[in-house]
Amino acid sequence: MNENNALTPFRVDIPQADVDDLRDRLARTRWPIPMPGRDDRADFSRGIPLVYLEELAEYWRDGFDWRAQEAKLNEQEQVTTVVYGQTFHVVHVRSANPTATPLILNHGWPGSFVDYQRLVPLLTDEFHVVIPSLPGFGFSTPLSGTGWELARTADACAEIMTRLGYARFAAHGTDIGSGTTGRLAAIYPERVIGTHIGSDPRLLGLLGDKFPYPEGLSDDETAQIEAVRTEDAADHGYLRMQDHRPDTIGAALTDSPVGQLAWIAEKFRTGTAGAYRTPDESVDRDQLLTTVSLYWFTRSGASSAQFYYESEHSGLSLVMASDVPSGWAVFNTHPLLRRVVDPWKAIGHWTEFTEGGHFPAMEEPELLANDIRTFFRGIS
Repeated sequence: MNENNALTPFRVDIPQADVDDLRDRLARTRWPIPMPGRDDRADFSRGIPLVYLEELAEYWRDGFDWRAQEAKLNEQEQVTTVVYGQTFHVVHVRSANPTATPLILNHGWPGSFVDYQRLVPLLTDEFHVVIPSLPGFGFSTPLSGTGWELARTADACAEIMTRLGYARFAAHGTDIGSGTTGRLAAIYPERVIGTHIGSDPRLLGLLGDKFPYPEGLSDDETAQIEAVRTEDAADHGYLRMQDHRPDTIGAALTDSPVGQLAWIAEKFRTGTAGAYRTPDESVDRDQLLTTVSLYWFTRSGASSAQFYYESEHSGLSLVMASDVPSGWAVFNTHPLLRRVVDPWKAIGHWTEFTEGGHFPAMEEPELLANDIRTFFRGIS
């Protein structure tokens, strides 16, 4: 590999002109004409309710303090490094314990390193924490070219850990990050100590699409899964668009901050025990808007969508088997998830929580941190 292996110190420093431009655009939003009868801020049956979106946008414009959030992000050490021609942004928080285990945290979409902001302080007693941003996400921009999918990304993550001085390491991931984590274990089993996956019932909604149906399901089990798939199908519009037409949606997300806000915030409507909560009832409002702001300022609404296209057209499976010890933490659990994911109960560590959902590091950081610690203590 003929490239500079340097780790360059990095600080988040968005130009004031960009902050002012965001506020100006929000003030000049061209809103849809309200539909009669659509005045319930918690009714997401047709997408994010206009009344709720207006509320979020007003707070983003007048109540949200980007500079305060930027200062919090800069409390953690960050670097950039170029791997295979692509700039990667990496959060690197060293433990005070010199014998701590290196742990890479892999995020998904619509996430970023911000997902793990509340989780990191809960882990650094036992782990040196590393959070690389996916190519095309956050400050891992601009994209250097096409072809950035799971395999190439996993290879880059392994190289990043090498540059940081970690020959062996633990790995955790959710969403896309679970694919990165699993591929690291499959391709680099001599380096990966163990993998920990955070999941939720949305995985059942991808059966027959991204994942095959398991064999031997009863009629009742099949009916339960089909019910989840039917409910979940309404939330897959973003998946179809980003898998196949990222350039189209990318133009809209780059030009409209409210469009970017709606596109991301809707995904944080979390279901728990049959009930649904609005996004800022599921996660901290300022942390949610920090995530959206990051996408806006870096124009990564467009470039992050490219990752979906590349993965969809790569021919690679999202799941790879390995002999590396694995643990799962399932949030907002469903009784059939293990039946589908681990029918032979080969996964030694499996924890189910009624709380949380698809964004456990933001929703339930203490539960997730405790489960990560418990799993890796058990295999050390």
